[in-house]
Amino acid sequence: MSKMNGTSALLFPLDGDMLNEYDGIVREERLYIQVRLAGAAESKFTVNGAAAERSGDGFAAEIGLDGYRNTIAIAEEGTGNTEEVTVYWLRNATQKYRVSVDDNIWFLRDIAANSDKYESIFENPYLSVYKELYDTYGTKVHLNLFYSTEGFDLSQMPDKYKEEWKANAHWLRLTFHANQEFPDKPYKSTATEIILADCEKVTREIIRFAGEESLSPVTTVHWGEATREGARALRGFGIGTLAGYFKFVDGEPIVSYYLDKDRIAHLNKRDFWKDHSEDIVFAKIDMVLDKTNQEDIVPLLDHVRANPHEAGFIELMIHEQYFYSDYSAYQPDFREKLLTAAKWATEHGYQPAFLSECVGE
Repeated sequence: MSKMNGTSALLFPLDGDMLNEYDGIVREERLYIQVRLAGAAESKFTVNGAAAERSGDGFAAEIGLDGYRNTIAIAEEGTGNTEEVTVYWLRNATQKYRVSVDDNIWFLRDIAANSDKYESIFENPYLSVYKELYDTYGTKVHLNLFYSTEGFDLSQMPDKYKEEWKANAHWLRLTFHANQEFPDKPYKSTATEIILADCEKVTREIIRFAGEESLSPVTTVHWGEATREGARALRGFGIGTLAGYFKFVDGEPIVSYYLDKDRIAHLNKRDFWKDHSEDIVFAKIDMVLDKTNQEDIVPLLDHVRANPHEAGFIELMIHEQYFYSDYSAYQPDFREKLLTAAKWATEHGYQPAFLSECVGE
């Protein structure tokens, strides 16, 4: 359907919005939400056939969402103007959280170097932190991997621990992040073939040493930068969800992929949004723990929880480098930050979940 005079009367929800029960109220197995519209006082709108009522400077109508995929049809009486959007009800995305970790490679180099000594991957000190997190709070952890670093690449990772990786895949997942740490923003304007080739080789090695069970259809691309064509290539490969910051610094978007400023501003105040043009789900990262002082973690998470449109799924992120004492920006409270965030989530009734368990039907 065409939009109203070439623009949209719809204020909320927008096409592609992925809603949970905090966006409305659940009654009799339906999620009831308020559809909000902009229009002149004399306008008359219907939403899914029912009349919208004047509300403040605009209009509102309550509708019920029945299942995962829902259509909202708007018509302006007497003008022929119509609009139709698709939104989603995520039944499994409320009171959930996960930990994702970017820039991972050094811990695998250590495991490979000590494969004659380590009987378990969790003898690696870094990975043991996540095992403690899981043992204590049941936290699900997603590690995004580089292919190579100085003196090591994933082809050198032994497969002797493959069964252990597979046995822990219910809480520990691995996916592509980038070929290597530098240069910065490697996929911001690079050819589609490059990001796809890098993704393929990382994925191939993960399957070899950790099994397909350890893979996930979700990632955060290094620096959260990719062209539309690059993101489309990842989608074709099977990665259907991309996590990012979706925020502005000095007026410019960061870690926001190819999205325009309007979509970034909208997604910044939500958990998820789906780009129908590419069939890609975008997930907002609520907190980067290595960018947050430990004493600020709880107050900032309380702030996120206070906004019902952001409180459904809590996405926590951290980077591997800050764990190591010989790293220039070493954070000695790396472990404590993770435990503080997971403890808060648990105490506030959040359950561990992978994104792939929440954004689908």
